[in-house]
Amino acid sequence: MSKFEIMESFGGFDDFLLYLAISGVLLAVFVAIYVKITPYREIALIRENNMAAAFSLSGALIGMVIPLANAVEYSVNPVDMAIWGFIALAIQLIVFVIARITLPHIAVDIPAGKQASGFFLGAISIAGGILNAACMTY
Repeated sequence: MSKFEIMESFGGFDDFLLYLAISGVLLAVFVAIYVKITPYREIALIRENNMAAAFSLSGALIGMVIPLANAVEYSVNPVDMAIWGFIALAIQLIVFVIARITLPHIAVDIPAGKQASGFFLGAISIAGGILNAACMTY
């Protein structure tokens, strides 16, 4: 392999870094908002080995990453990707709010370590993310 071929392989590396940075920021913003709007402190609960909180937050992360990956894949430029990433973020937060309204006991069950509730909330988040991503295949 020649030096030119190696350098050519890195032709899109700057775009990769830009999309990765935008995705990282969007994911960090999502997590920051998510842990603020939940009535319990997931990170502290996870540190205490609360599996319900781990299931819940893990599902929320996966539920956000799935449509975010679609935003990267289907966007035409970084601005388009960021716009659709913010849309994904808003939808995922709405999914949590709907779940919280529909299942108000989750606010008590997750801090109590009831794994079924945490798992169910995580599953709702992932389902919302899959549907969110599917709707982005324009």
